[in-house]
Amino acid sequence: MDRGTERGTPPSRGAGNGAADGPAAAGRVPLAVVVVDRDGMVSHWSRGASRLFGATKEEAIGRSAADLLPVSGALAEQDTPPYGMYAAYDGLGPDLESSLDGGLSYPAAGRARLTVPGADRVDVLWWAYPLVGPGRERLLVLAADAGALRQDLDLDEGTVAVERIAPAFALHTDFPGADELARRLPEILPSMSVGESARIVAQILELGYPVMEFSQNDRVPVTPDWGVPRRAERKARRERAARAAAEGLPLPQDDRDEGEDLEYVAVRERLEFLNEVSGKIGTSLDLSRTIVEVSRAVVPRFTDVAGTYLREQVVAGEGFPDGVPDTTTMWHRVALEHTDEPGRWDDVVPVGEAMPFPAHTPFFQCMTTGEPVLVPRISEQMGHAIASQFEKRDIRPLITGRSMLVVPLKARNVVLGFMILLRHPERVEFNDMDRVTGAELAARAGLVLDNARMYTFQESVAETLQDSMLPHIPPRMAGCDIATRYLPGTLLGRVGGDWFDSVKLPGARTALVVGDVMGHGLNSAAMMGQLRTAVQTMAALDLPPAQLLRNLDDLAQRLGDTYLATCLYAVYDPIASELHIANAGHIPPVIVRAGDGRSELLDLPTGAPIGVGGVPFEAIRVRVAPGDRLLMCTDGLVEVRGEDIGVGLATLTESAAHPAASMDDACDAIIRALNTRGGRKDDVALLMARLNGIEPDDVAEWRISLDPVEVGRARAVVREQLHDWGLGRLADGAELMVSELVTNAVRHSHRRPVELRLVRGDSLLCEVDDDDHDLPNLSSAGPTDEQGRGLRVVSTLAREWGASRTKAGKTVWFELTLPRR
Repeated sequence: MDRGTERGTPPSRGAGNGAADGPAAAGRVPLAVVVVDRDGMVSHWSRGASRLFGATKEEAIGRSAADLLPVSGALAEQDTPPYGMYAAYDGLGPDLESSLDGGLSYPAAGRARLTVPGADRVDVLWWAYPLVGPGRERLLVLAADAGALRQDLDLDEGTVAVERIAPAFALHTDFPGADELARRLPEILPSMSVGESARIVAQILELGYPVMEFSQNDRVPVTPDWGVPRRAERKARRERAARAAAEGLPLPQDDRDEGEDLEYVAVRERLEFLNEVSGKIGTSLDLSRTIVEVSRAVVPRFTDVAGTYLREQVVAGEGFPDGVPDTTTMWHRVALEHTDEPGRWDDVVPVGEAMPFPAHTPFFQCMTTGEPVLVPRISEQMGHAIASQFEKRDIRPLITGRSMLVVPLKARNVVLGFMILLRHPERVEFNDMDRVTGAELAARAGLVLDNARMYTFQESVAETLQDSMLPHIPPRMAGCDIATRYLPGTLLGRVGGDWFDSVKLPGARTALVVGDVMGHGLNSAAMMGQLRTAVQTMAALDLPPAQLLRNLDDLAQRLGDTYLATCLYAVYDPIASELHIANAGHIPPVIVRAGDGRSELLDLPTGAPIGVGGVPFEAIRVRVAPGDRLLMCTDGLVEVRGEDIGVGLATLTESAAHPAASMDDACDAIIRALNTRGGRKDDVALLMARLNGIEPDDVAEWRISLDPVEVGRARAVVREQLHDWGLGRLADGAELMVSELVTNAVRHSHRRPVELRLVRGDSLLCEVDDDDHDLPNLSSAGPTDEQGRGLRVVSTLAREWGASRTKAGKTVWFELTLPRR
């Protein structure tokens, strides 16, 4: 659109009863702007309106628009139309009259022959845009002198003008409702951006001399039927064509040419409309956004109401069975756009509702045949039949008397949904050309929706796969709190090879793991899944960190040399206040000291990535204090393309030291600090552990000799210790389970005494160690069996229990929930 004339400099040609008083502006004529409020009174009257309609601003403001815009007098029948193209009639025409009295709620345009006092009759083109929203303004009317328009375009009389006519505006406004109008203008002109509407409204009213601009590219929602012959001439042509057909004579050349011109214009308009709609939809692979784009693309240009329905499985991102939909198929109303007053449809047909459609409805016909269904006018009977599907809601006032077109949304011959298009009773009915246009529109929209649906489905599968591979780590382990975060590298690569994990180990210890398979996609995720499972299995064997990485490297060699992985494996002993860590080519962890808040990168032997083969791994032990925090992450968090990784590590170390209200807040703060630098393309896995430790007073240990008599002593010391800790309510159950475990250990141990340990933390942990490597099995004892019931008792009474091999034998343990204080 044109940027307008300079402030205070009107264009060269006048309109109505006055001439312009400024320099020429090629390709433009003055534009009248009138705003009508909800009472039908004029609330704004521009200088262009004063010139065109012959009333001053003072005379117009506050008066009825119908009194200011009528035409007085009549043309005599012998008067000759000035251009010979359409009827020289007086009157505004039914559309503008309907707009003025509130009868139309969609944009309209047309022509009027005005008789202005003191001037010749003026041939006018006009546009009427209803205003929606809470403001007082109801209608924006734009008008221009068609005579000046033709002169400016250098059109000869009788020439059919096919240029598009687009309003453009000048620089200044003193209109008090301009801000409100700027907010609502995109609802009037759906193709207009918010920024563009604000610019236009800032220029639209008073003192800026609004103008008209002509272009073969720009479009507005409605265009006056410039160049379309008058109704009488169209009727005469039809009569001449009928007579010619009856008499076997050819159609007169003039009628034939004019009809071909009009058909050409109509077809070109349809193609331009479809191209324009195609450019507005499919800007995103987001399904919900695509749905809104499809609905808004057709309102109000093609229809006044557009309701979009999709299959339930499409909305859920799932597949659906083959075959034609039936009366049990559920359809979700996913969007509803309309030009009616706000809220009129919301309660009656709310977005989000799901419903089936019976066989006798046009909707069922559309969804089963895959073809558009045209209903020129919805009769009372059909309106009642459709309304019967809505329980306790009467939608007949919304649909009866309207023209309806139902078009299928399909792709690859599968119906995904359909659109219900309705036109107001005052608007021209849908016809066969509209049916073709609607079918083409729906076909394009169906492909776009299917692309979005498939993307949503694949994204859902990827997220499910990734979630299934990442563990759900409990926030509290023995002696430590844990928080984790996972971020995919890109929207198109939600599946990756980064992972984190924690494994419960004997002696109230916890294994903490972070790893990264190099690469992206399903293959990396599959490799990650195998390595993660292997780490869990070997951690359950209580292998030392360096040995575990050695075995993991051997496994990667057997799986193939296609992928490499880095891994950081740490074992936290809360009783000894110690970390035992080994590194396989991973970035070092950060430790934040609780005493002074200082953070540092741990200096570890780097090691080679998993999969290189033949490289030794080393482990170190690090002393920690209660409250220290350990931070382990993958390089996607700190590495940015084109930037030294040391910068990211420094930022990581600094951000990890900042105090936070919780572990989750600390993780979020770190993500924000490093994720805002831009350029991140890799996945991110982050694990933070607060190493709380376990106080010596919360640990009790005993050595039990390999004598069955010692089982009674074990029961006694456990009962006594629990009473000392104030956990007497747990004594009976704990005593019974300890008796079973110690009895089994004494029976199966070879030389080394049995070790019994109680640990008081968030729960009560009991561990029994012996030197037998065979893990116990939960079995069912028969009525005559003397043994086999011990583990059944433990499984019944304990909150959780288990067994794991150790270097010296095995550990069998159980946990009990602490009673509330």
